[in-house]
Amino acid sequence: MILTLSGTHYRFFTITISVQISMSHSTALLDVAAVARALANPARLAILDVLAERQACVCGEIVDALPLAQATVSQHLKVLREAGLITGEISGPRTCYGLDRQGLVAAADAFAALFERITPPEGASCACPPGACACPPGSACCS
Repeated sequence: MILTLSGTHYRFFTITISVQISMSHSTALLDVAAVARALANPARLAILDVLAERQACVCGEIVDALPLAQATVSQHLKVLREAGLITGEISGPRTCYGLDRQGLVAAADAFAALFERITPPEGASCACPPGACACPPGSACCS
């Protein structure tokens, strides 16, 4: 399966990445990538901290707690909600946000599974198969 990820914007251009992955890993990798993208911004991590400190649904206090404009906070909340890390419920003219426990647990489990798969076994000095390492002879990476 060829998976194309598009939409990573850098100032004046968009980067499109194509990778070949197996069907069994495609959904899990996409889920981890979506959560990683949501967590990759310090403002979003600060929003999660604010919600965790309050331990309740928060309506307008998020903007008051951060040095960001309302529109910026709203965009960050949208990304966190789409990643399944927070919930948003409309309450009159406002939307109240809270942490999505199930989404956070699922994200933690997905990251744990990914790192379990990619972490070399204990005692391994190199992830390369014997004889297949491209490191210079005598280098510390595969000694």
